[in-house]
Order: sequence, then C-alpha cells, then structure tokens
Amino acid sequence: MRQHPPPAARPASWREVAWMFLKLGTIAFGGPAAHTAMMRDELVRRRGWVSDERFADLMGATNLIPGPNSTELAIHLGYDRARWRGLLAAGVCFILPAALMVTALAWAYVTYGSTPAVEGVLYGVVPAVIAIIAHALFGLLRTVIKNAWLGLLAAAALAAYLLGVNELLVLASGALLAAAVTVMRRRTEASHALIGLPLLGIAADERLAQLFLTMLKIGSVLYGSGYVLLAFLRGDFVERLGWITEQQLSDAISIGQVTPGPVFTTATFIGYLVAGPVGAFLATVAIFLPSFVFVGLLTRLTDRLRSSPWTSALLDGLNAAALALMAGVSFELGRGAIIDPLTAAIAATTLVLLWKTRLNNAWYIAGGAAIGLLHSLLT
Repeated sequence: MRQHPPPAARPASWREVAWMFLKLGTIAFGGPAAHTAMMRDELVRRRGWVSDERFADLMGATNLIPGPNSTELAIHLGYDRARWRGLLAAGVCFILPAALMVTALAWAYVTYGSTPAVEGVLYGVVPAVIAIIAHALFGLLRTVIKNAWLGLLAAAALAAYLLGVNELLVLASGALLAAAVTVMRRRTEASHALIGLPLLGIAADERLAQLFLTMLKIGSVLYGSGYVLLAFLRGDFVERLGWITEQQLSDAISIGQVTPGPVFTTATFIGYLVAGPVGAFLATVAIFLPSFVFVGLLTRLTDRLRSSPWTSALLDGLNAAALALMAGVSFELGRGAIIDPLTAAIAATTLVLLWKTRLNNAWYIAGGAAIGLLHSLLT
C-alpha cells in the first residue's frame, strides 16, 4: 500500500489553523487537561494533523517551559502545521474567544457589580468534559506507556500528585529518573540547558506600564496550576500594588475558570478592573507574550530530544509523568462534577459517543450546556 507523508509535512494554510483553534478556544471548557484532550481529539483522531507520538512529545515538551501549557501546546501544534504563521494563528485564535468573553464579563462586573450566573451551564458541561479527557487518556496510554517501567513511573507520578506533591516536581522527577536510568544503562553523558526570556519594557503611562510589566513577569516565570497563578496575582495586585481587593481577585479567578480557553485570561479581567479596555488588552498581551517566545525557541529543541538515547528517555519519562498529572487532574475534577445520576449519565453517554462516533466535541459541550440549563430551570 502506498505510504503518504505525515500530515505535518504537507503544506498547510495558516487559515485552517486559525479556524481550528478559534473553534477550540470557543468550546474548550474545563482547564488545561480538557484543552489537551480536545486538541488530541480534533487534531489526532479526527483530522490526523499529527500522530499520537508527536502529540505526546509536544505535550511533554511544553511542560519544560513556564506559562499556560495548553496554550503553549496549541501554539506548538500551529507551528507544526503551518510554521510561523501557524504558530501565531493558533496562539492568537485560541486565546481570543476567552479574552473577549472575559472582557465582556469584566464590563458587566464593573457596571452591575456582579457577573452572570453560569452554574447551570457548568453542571452539564463539566461531566461531558470529563468524558472527553478520559477518552484522550485511554488513547494516549499505548503511545506514552511504552513498557512496564514507564507504567510504574506513571503510577508513581499519579500517586505523588494525589498526595499533594507539586506538579513541577512530579514532572521533573519523572523526566530525570527516566533519563538517569538510560544513562546508567548506556553510560552516555549529555547536558541540558533551559532558555530564559529577557524582560521587555514599554514607554507609556506609568500605571499601564506597571500593569504590562507585572503581567509579563508572571507569564515569564510561572510554572504549575491555577493555584500558583492565584498566588502570583495576589502577591502583586492585592498585596504589593493594592490595585484590587481579595474579593475582586476571587471573582477574577472564577471568571477565568468558567469561561472556555486558557485560565490565564484571568489577567484580562484584572487588567479591565485596573485600567478598563486598554488595561484588559495590555494584560492579555503581556501574560501570553512569553508563551509565544518560549514556544518559538522550543521548536528548535523538541525534534532534537529524540535524537539521542538519554534525551529520548527524558522525554518518555516526562510524557509519562504528564499523562499521570492529566489523569490526576481529571480525577479531582470528576469528583466535583459527577455528583448525581444525571451528571454520571452525561459523562457515560459522552464517553460512549466518543468511542462509537466521530462527532465534533462542540456537540458534546452544547448538549451538556443545554441539559445543565434545563436542569437549573427545573430545580
């Protein structure tokens, strides 16, 4: 049978990348694990843009750099498909829907003193998201867990995460342990360097400049979950600058979590509170800009990680640990979302449909939202 070139090697238009990630940015509820699962379903399972192995490598590699990992994965997938135009199109279009929604909600918050209720929608959407994540995990399992050793490593990483060990420590330990075992086996030596990002400055109004530089700093150095983002924002905007209150910070984090797309759009909300629409725009650009720079540099490194035995083993260990973290996050999300027979039925039905059909994820999200809204009206 004639062999076709890998999808990423075929010429592709940045417009198809833009359209795909604009859609994903509009429906990707549920946080980074859900975003990753939806990207895999759309780009690996439905469209064949990349292989499962390549997807797993990119997923693992983005954990090496600071910033919002699911956004960075989107940026790197865009680069794989349509090079530099694809990189920009994927990142901007994945961020844009959430940034616009959060800006609108921030306007409502400032104008009316509250945000529109979304609990009914989330009641039905999150169980569907859990099923999408579970389906992606099973799909990636055979690709990432290549042998019993990596299976044990993933199990240990999952246990460590559930016991409260920091995510970055889990990832680093998995990668380094796998690399160390390979080094001992093959008696090879190598070195690895991380790339840094210089701070940029802007000449503008002092308050806007400080807002921009503070968000830029956070985007440049932040590893870990939304809880780490919360700590950075509290330290800078509540305690050091005193620009927002604890309640406003809590509301900003909530809006970032309940809207689709990156949780880092919390920065958009805070920017609006600090300086209106201009502040929202500058804060969004500042917190995501390092991700584009880091991924641009990472594109030169990722392919080389498979070129030697120990760096390939490092990536295998990183992928196994990242998969374990994804499982741990989805388990915790599921405990809070699947709370009664109806939510369990939503999750189970979505999982069956994912296995038996090739329906677009948007249908599962829309169906879950409709059931959630109906449930909220009837109770």
